[in-house]
Amino acid sequence: MMGTQANNPLHGVTLEQMIVQLEQKLGWEEMAKVVDIRCFSHDPSVKSSLTFLRRTPWAREKVERLYLNVFHVWGSGS
Repeated sequence: MMGTQANNPLHGVTLEQMIVQLEQKLGWEEMAKVVDIRCFSHDPSVKSSLTFLRRTPWAREKVERLYLNVFHVWGSGS
């Protein structure tokens, strides 16, 4: 059923879109502070980030959480 995706804020958002939007909003340096991965801190690029994140589920989860925290406010208390 499609109902399970209706409440998923990541539905329809590609990993590439997440990286590009985060980079535009935060910049590579801030992204590297929040998610400590080499592809954000050493010669960062969308291509290298996609390669790493597609192979590394734990890092992808952190980037997805960062994206949600930046673009989808989950309540007033932070």
